[in-house]
Amino acid sequence: MSHQESFLKYLKYEKRYSGLTLVAYKKDLDQFEEFFVKAIGDFDILRIDDKLVRFWVVEMMESGLTPRTVAKKVAALKSFYKYLLREEIIPESRLNNVILPKIRKKLPFFVEEKSMHYLLDDVEFGRDFEGVRDKLVISMFYGTGVRLSELLNLKDVDVDQSESMIKVLGKRNKERIIPYPKTINLLIGQYLEMRRQTVEKKNDYFFLTAKGEKVYEKLFYRIVNKNLSKVTTVDKRSPHVLRHTFATHMLNNGADLNAVKELLGHANLSATQIYTHTSLDKIKKVYKQAHPRT
Repeated sequence: MSHQESFLKYLKYEKRYSGLTLVAYKKDLDQFEEFFVKAIGDFDILRIDDKLVRFWVVEMMESGLTPRTVAKKVAALKSFYKYLLREEIIPESRLNNVILPKIRKKLPFFVEEKSMHYLLDDVEFGRDFEGVRDKLVISMFYGTGVRLSELLNLKDVDVDQSESMIKVLGKRNKERIIPYPKTINLLIGQYLEMRRQTVEKKNDYFFLTAKGEKVYEKLFYRIVNKNLSKVTTVDKRSPHVLRHTFATHMLNNGADLNAVKELLGHANLSATQIYTHTSLDKIKKVYKQAHPRT
């Protein structure tokens, strides 16, 4: 097994990274190895240093990649290098002086409140198993702000209808308990009854396909994209957009920033603060309408 293969295995089983993230890491590491071979010759992890990585950054920028994409690729390489250090495959760190291009903070895409209300209150999802399931999927993403991987791995035992809460396993193997709107319990009841009647259950996972198997990532993406396209024209229509929407609406309606941080499972407050832009816009609007000197 190569060092890259053992690293990806570590990310999958110990860090519990999603399949899509693993594919992205592999692609980034393969691209660096290709650059290394072109620049120096046969790939040798002992010859990786910050000077070489700086050359890689320059080449990527000159090829037209955005600073954000370049930073993501270098982060993947640094993570690999950190793993090599931890496993004592390399003797010391030589990537401490890599300077990355500045990244402009990109505001997250989100769906307007009235559009989400319309989708969940007025749009017909269908009365069969898949229609009921898909509406519950959208409701859970929007009602809890969970990550795709967290909802994907939700099991029956993780759903507590009596307390209207779910238990998820997030990044760094951290468990957290998240409340959901009590109105979702009606949907859960309908879904479980439909599942019992129409699906041959083959595992303990909560969300299943019509064949009784665990729902997969691409299906979640299709469900979200299909239904958000009915109510919004935002360019991105993914599970993560519903996570952004959850956080934005919570803060717009007065939620404490630290509470939203805990609900989202963020490690630090700076990751949550990106959502405050909409709250500030709302505050400015109210200020302009109300202050006698504006």
